[in-house]
Amino acid sequence: MSVEKIKINDKEIILVGTAHISEKSVELVSETIEKENPDSVGIELDFQRFKQLKSGKKWSETNISFIVKSGQTYLFLINLMLANMQRKLGDELGIKPGAEMIQAYEIAKEKNLKIELLDRDVQITLKRAFAFTGLMEKMKIIWHVISGFFSEKEELTKEKIESLKEKDVMTELMKELSNTAPTIKKVLVDERDLFIANRIINSDSKKIVAVVGAGHLEGIKKALNEKVDLKPLMVVPKKKSVLGTILKYSIPALFIAFLVYAFYNKGINASVELIVLWFAITGIFSALGALLARAHPMSILAAFIAAPFTTLHPALAAGWFAGATEIKFNSPKVKDFESLNKLDSVNAFYSNKVTKILLVTALTNLGATIGVVIALPYILSILT
Repeated sequence: MSVEKIKINDKEIILVGTAHISEKSVELVSETIEKENPDSVGIELDFQRFKQLKSGKKWSETNISFIVKSGQTYLFLINLMLANMQRKLGDELGIKPGAEMIQAYEIAKEKNLKIELLDRDVQITLKRAFAFTGLMEKMKIIWHVISGFFSEKEELTKEKIESLKEKDVMTELMKELSNTAPTIKKVLVDERDLFIANRIINSDSKKIVAVVGAGHLEGIKKALNEKVDLKPLMVVPKKKSVLGTILKYSIPALFIAFLVYAFYNKGINASVELIVLWFAITGIFSALGALLARAHPMSILAAFIAAPFTTLHPALAAGWFAGATEIKFNSPKVKDFESLNKLDSVNAFYSNKVTKILLVTALTNLGATIGVVIALPYILSILT
């Protein structure tokens, strides 16, 4: 049984470890609350996720323009893929993801018990994860999510899902995450363990049943004995690392240096040739990225025109312009937002106008980056 009872001073804490897609977890939550009759019930959700889980309107309020302009394209795509993976698993088992959390809420409401949302705001968690994570770690995570979403999976049974509640299995999963992406694990798991434990300890209730994912049990138990200032865990740091800032400013600096060198040593024609090469290489690769996303012809053109300028500007990205153009010519309909939780294939992501815009933005940016990587060494080889 994934139930842990802990006594700290005059507070009694009952931790219920669950699998988020499990009929038995729903039953365990019901039985524990009925049996323990606590003062309050805590659930591993923040207000935003709780509201979305209750209403089912998670994607209908999506502001696609804001996502494109704020540079959250990759974050949203990964979040969307993970949500659809969980939904697919739930469909196979005939149970809605997060049903045990809703069950805890319903029983607490029925028994007139205090309901406590224990988790940190999901947007803060995701933004901290991406702000602290290096490029290589991000690429590993993106690859694992994409390959996991689109690869063929073995049949998932209820027995296999229930095995996720076993402590040793979850410990191994956490170890694997630590090895693959230690920064992501620190933010998504360790920090949240501290946050949830702190919320439990600071609850006014003398007896609280806390419903949490099985993978958090050990971390929360350990964190219950630690005094932690939560303020630093609520801060989203500056997104750019020192290395990232240097790289962004070094590209225009190198290009200008090459341009000046060409002008003074090889004449005006060499300078013009250098500019043409920059426009051609960055523009073509950026446009190829948009083409790979099956963008509208005008979006492809926007990618081609924007890339030579945006790659020289630290605060701009070609994908923003291509994405904005795609919004204008292929504006999403209500049905596109409503079907965001039903994407289960590559074609589905391309067919849905919301995700297509995000793909146009992401792949255009990727293409422009590849263009820079190719253009700078090529120009240098011409000048030397």
